[in-house]
Amino acid sequence: METDVPAPGRGEVTITVRAAGMNPADTKHTRQGDPDDLPIPVGYEVAGVIEALGPDTTIASGGGAVGDEVLAFRVNGGWAERITVPAADVFAKPATLGFAEAANLLLAATTAADMIRVSRASGGDTVLVHGAAGAVGVSLLQQLRLLGARVIGTASERNADTVADFGGEWIAYGDGLEHRVRALAGDGDGDRIDVALDCVGTDEAVDVSLALVADRSRIVTIAAFARAAEAGFPAVGGAQAASKAFRDSVRQRLIDLAGAGDLVVPVARTFPLAEARAAAELLESGHPGGKLALLP
Repeated sequence: METDVPAPGRGEVTITVRAAGMNPADTKHTRQGDPDDLPIPVGYEVAGVIEALGPDTTIASGGGAVGDEVLAFRVNGGWAERITVPAADVFAKPATLGFAEAANLLLAATTAADMIRVSRASGGDTVLVHGAAGAVGVSLLQQLRLLGARVIGTASERNADTVADFGGEWIAYGDGLEHRVRALAGDGDGDRIDVALDCVGTDEAVDVSLALVADRSRIVTIAAFARAAEAGFPAVGGAQAASKAFRDSVRQRLIDLAGAGDLVVPVARTFPLAEARAAAELLESGHPGGKLALLP
């Protein structure tokens, strides 16, 4: 579909998109849409080059000029060649980050940071991460490592190296998970898990978390909302006011970590924008092997 991109007004920036990030929330958003609302804009984060700035406008990281390389989150309709967005959501892209990596940094990283905030995870804690090889899981592994926490991460056997590469101790999900976690985490009494962070939302993840973590306020999910309400532990989402405010507040810190090489975004594959449907099908398969990006 072709549409005119509005010129930026005061407090706005037009970006020529070099890469659009892809997240499960993108396709979930479209599948929940009302057909009467078509066309539905898709894509919450992009990286590219400033094409134009509105009058008296600076970007969130300060300054900003035509030609500067930037990334933006949260935006609406990032799967595009050009996009006009609030300048408050635009940040200078570190030179050390490629466009595909930069376009996939912030949704996963801010989600992970929010889970850490709500769970109060800190150095010295032993943390169980369910779905540690996914985008949010990989960001959790790295951010928890920086805190000094010990992290045990569930994943399939084929993703064991991914968990290890990013600082976690891999453990296979499936039958007997609780017993395996107790054996691995044991500090003499065989069951010391301080925090459980659930990125997958399965009954197994919730049941094992409830069995292992004494303080339910330190179990946090981004997927099992019904189970969380039923069992009395936190479920967080970007639409929640406290989470949105926090996630917005940590964007620059996370960008700085990525620029310094302390927060890596593994990109598995890129697609031309014209192949967005095929890219979305791979994303929805649940096995992309890393982040995906669309390149206009």
